[in-house]
Amino acid sequence: MSVNQETVLEHARLKQRPNWFKFDMRAYTMIGALMSIWILFSLLHDRFLSPTNLSNLFLQMSVTSILAIGMVLVIVAGQIDLSIGSIVGFTGGITAMLNVWYEWSTVPVILATLGAGAAIGFVQGWIIAYRAVPAFIVTLGGMLIFRGALFGTTGSVTIAPLTPSLKSIGQSYIGDVIGWVFGIIGLIVAGLLIIRKRRARAKFGFEVEPFAVSMLRLGVIGALIIGFVYLMNSYKGIPVPFVMVIVLALVFTFISRNTTFGRHIYAIGGNPEAARLSGINIKRRILLVFVLCNTLAAVAALVLTARLNAATMSAGQNYELDAIAACVIGGTSLMGGTGTIAGAIIGSLVMASLDNGMSLMNLESFWQYIVKGGILVLAVYLDIYSRQKKKA
Repeated sequence: MSVNQETVLEHARLKQRPNWFKFDMRAYTMIGALMSIWILFSLLHDRFLSPTNLSNLFLQMSVTSILAIGMVLVIVAGQIDLSIGSIVGFTGGITAMLNVWYEWSTVPVILATLGAGAAIGFVQGWIIAYRAVPAFIVTLGGMLIFRGALFGTTGSVTIAPLTPSLKSIGQSYIGDVIGWVFGIIGLIVAGLLIIRKRRARAKFGFEVEPFAVSMLRLGVIGALIIGFVYLMNSYKGIPVPFVMVIVLALVFTFISRNTTFGRHIYAIGGNPEAARLSGINIKRRILLVFVLCNTLAAVAALVLTARLNAATMSAGQNYELDAIAACVIGGTSLMGGTGTIAGAIIGSLVMASLDNGMSLMNLESFWQYIVKGGILVLAVYLDIYSRQKKKA
């Protein structure tokens, strides 16, 4: 065998070896940007990485994160929703009116608010899916309609205060012991998922990553979980709204990855014509996507209204832009077919970190708009550039 043939065979063997630490440029860039933001603000202000400020940071990001979870599904399906900010304001107004004016108890108020969000999603989704009106137009109209409905139903006045049980949704914390229990459960679940993945690969004949690599992954995850619980317990505990974010993220990650509905959504966004020819009921899937997204907007409204202990006329304003930016920064493509819930959560954390850090620095509010707008444009540019590079 010649030297050239041996070299070719060696290259082929190396190419076939699995890369257990495969480099995902977009994911590492996003995490690197978040770490850079945290390091920069910690150098500029010594309170940024304090337990108190980090607790407030995770509390502040909760509403955007919940909205981003729903927005990921919409964008992955090749649609857009510009109305969720106004839906947050309108359904938050419903929450406060029922609780303060009509003295409804907490559970009926929650059910009514979620029902209102689901009904709005059904109407908007039906117009988009079954009457073929572009989502941009329908939700742009919805943004104006629901903002006006908020002003009309509340008389343009702030409604407060809420009852203590309803207020606790946005202002309470989980105690130290329960926080550590949740942390241990999270670590156990992470270990079980890694074991399940290894067994699944072995079952279907795929090469399994070395055991040491799996343990290293688990060690990194465990360190993050333990560090997070320790920091939160150093202040008041884990904020309840952030626990809601974690639960919703896990549920919708499972839906998007492990259900037929989730696979259909990615197929519709990636290639609508191929999805139609495959027998996917596109209209029904699009309708359900908007129902889920607007229901999550109602969940965000509950959290925001409870945290503020009031329904205000400016509640939810521009939140749709923050949610879209969080999704795009987190790797969701505006072209559809690509995006993850975890990426959107990290994108929300990036946005919240910028807001929090610049507020600590007492920068004028216009700088926050300029910086966030610039990051959004950069994220879209990177998405388009990476797509063009793949095609080339």
